[in-house]
Amino acid sequence: MSSAHLATFWEEIADLEHTLRYVEADGYRTRVLDFPASSPDAQTVVLANGTSGHIEAWTQNVRALVEAGFRVVGYDYPGHGYTTLADHPLEIADYSEHLLALLDALGLDRVHLAGESLGGWLALKFAPKHPERLRTVILSAPGGRMLEEPQLDKTQSVGARAVSEPTFENVKKRLQVVIHDPELITDELVRVRQAIYSREGFSMANVSALREPETRWRNRVTDDDFAALPVPALMVWTDNEPTGDAAEGERLCGLIPDGEYLLIRGAAHWPQWEGAEEFNAAACAFLTKHSAEETS
Repeated sequence: MSSAHLATFWEEIADLEHTLRYVEADGYRTRVLDFPASSPDAQTVVLANGTSGHIEAWTQNVRALVEAGFRVVGYDYPGHGYTTLADHPLEIADYSEHLLALLDALGLDRVHLAGESLGGWLALKFAPKHPERLRTVILSAPGGRMLEEPQLDKTQSVGARAVSEPTFENVKKRLQVVIHDPELITDELVRVRQAIYSREGFSMANVSALREPETRWRNRVTDDDFAALPVPALMVWTDNEPTGDAAEGERLCGLIPDGEYLLIRGAAHWPQWEGAEEFNAAACAFLTKHSAEETS
């Protein structure tokens, strides 16, 4: 894997029609990257990031989704990326209300929601409450389950250092928590996150509040959440996923009423990045299949 060329963000989008703009949603000036489809009837895929993440986490996936015929919309959560910074600790209800407002602001009635880590957690909680707004979900190493404290402590300490001292090396160490092979961490990815963490007023405490035990418990994902998914789901897991082994991923997928399971090997918590080729093929096939079912 490490010998493969990972395209930069600009390489991926330079020749694709796109708009980078800011949209007001739930009181937040929200950064949105929008790739229109060639067909006016095309369905939309919305990309949701992980904790302290940003649009660029999907660098390796945007082109494949656009070329498969979908409109693709990436956005930064409140407090994340270049969206308005949060002034309070964010919980799932905050992310859900913001997503709902963003869909309304963009005039998107029903979408496919692809979420990695926190984005998958958001999808699991959002779907049962707003099934009329979703067509499918892609759960890329979804977060939200209760974990042993040492796992959370490691992530917290590395993340805090990356913000208090946002050097290149400290930010890279933060990314090494989620990416298995350090050679797959591009300098561009580190630099982008370094700039975001260096924003005046950026608060890891606000964007990582869901890692605090009490807050996490209030917002936790349980087996019942997987069983309650009202739309088809592609569950993407890895063989180095820090929250559970491959068997656990398969077990969770088995709870989903209409779920498909994809295991990406040689990856950790960013399967959409580390195993992009395999992820893209499976995601495009999944989305195309369910788009066709709706129009047939």
